[in-house]
Amino acid sequence: MIKGIGHVGVVALLLLAGCTGFGPLTVSRDRFDYTSAISDSWKRQMLFNMVKIRYGDAPVFMDVSSVISQYQVAGQINLGATINNHPWSSSQTLGAFGQYVDRPTITFTPILGDKFARSMMSPIPPSAILSLIQGGHRVDVVFRVLVHEINGIRNRFGGEARARSADPEFYPLLEKMRRIQSSGDIGMRIQKIDKQEAALMVFRGKRDSATGALAMEVRKMLGLDPLANDFHVVYGTVPKDDKEIALLTRSILEVLVDLSADIEVPADDVQEKRVAPTFAEKAADEEIRPLMRIQSSSAKPGDAFVSVPYRNSYFWIDDRDLMSKKLFSFLMFIFTLVETGEKGPAPIVTIPTG
Repeated sequence: MIKGIGHVGVVALLLLAGCTGFGPLTVSRDRFDYTSAISDSWKRQMLFNMVKIRYGDAPVFMDVSSVISQYQVAGQINLGATINNHPWSSSQTLGAFGQYVDRPTITFTPILGDKFARSMMSPIPPSAILSLIQGGHRVDVVFRVLVHEINGIRNRFGGEARARSADPEFYPLLEKMRRIQSSGDIGMRIQKIDKQEAALMVFRGKRDSATGALAMEVRKMLGLDPLANDFHVVYGTVPKDDKEIALLTRSILEVLVDLSADIEVPADDVQEKRVAPTFAEKAADEEIRPLMRIQSSSAKPGDAFVSVPYRNSYFWIDDRDLMSKKLFSFLMFIFTLVETGEKGPAPIVTIPTG
């Protein structure tokens, strides 16, 4: 009988030993799970707000300010034995109780007031535009999404209140700049002027004669000095001289308004005047394909990169539409890029230690 009780004691020790070091085991699993969940919710929030803008509804953004996971493991083991005088009469008891509790504390903060003005309504700095190009993003995509005008040559805008097509020179200009970028002959640098940092766009055009000719054409279209290679990049509509490039950049809200104009909506909603017709841009009698295609359907899509329900329809991006997926991910990256200024006070969360 003493031998039997000894075996039970060993089991109890093993159970207690198994509870040690529980916290570190959750780090890898939880970091992946929470990252995946926050990423998916972020994508759905972005698409949902674009659809709301398309329907004339006000966008609302929520930040996930903090995620705190708490775990509690409790265990209890009862051992007991009864030995009677009769040689064949004895009893043993073994009882165990375990409890696992996961208490995540997730804090959401709405983007309002000053933070909304900074993040959503402030124009993206020209230096950030050049940094994106220097970082490998396509110059034609960056300018189509983030720039209203470059030296007076206007981009299209899909917002219903001031919808317009691009100037005839705009897309040919971007195509030439893209070819120069592909050759590696367009870049940027930062230099100090009057104790302030200034961004410069550089056209080298020294690798081959074809690239040099393209760079000369770009200079001519923008009204730039044909002999200069470095040009100051400033925010505005009109450059002060032929050695300056004026970029009238967009805010994130303007970017969302423009891109949301391309969302495909149900024909019944258009007919009932619940939403404006999808913006269709034409250049030289040719329809310009949108950078991102967001479709709609009455049934939930089966193969979507991201989808959201709104009213009686689903709006989604096809997972096989690589161009739209890249543009949507680029848009989310820009959203984080414009987080400038001091952050507001973090919420106070009291975490029990017991």
